[in-house]
Amino acid sequence: MIIEYTRYRIPVADAEAFEAAYARAAVPLAGAPQCVDYELTRCDDDPESYVLRITWTSAADHLQGFRGSPAFRAFFAEIKPYFPAIEEMRHYTRTAVVGAGAGA
Repeated sequence: MIIEYTRYRIPVADAEAFEAAYARAAVPLAGAPQCVDYELTRCDDDPESYVLRITWTSAADHLQGFRGSPAFRAFFAEIKPYFPAIEEMRHYTRTAVVGAGAGA
């Protein structure tokens, strides 16, 4: 598995529309066999900062499988207006450092 993190800078005035676009984009994303799970978060300390986390079955499944699929076209159609707001988009591999805290 591979985890993609995408950081966005979205003006507060556009936040509602941005989140609504991702709610619509989540439908084809959730149906893609390459997608394990996803989450869009908004920073409490900096409300213009968002992070999208998507876990993919593999980097190849994401880059060649999903991006070449009808699901990607439907996904991208919803978020395309926000593509210029991306500050960073990268893939990460989990390490052996994992665990649960006492509050879990």
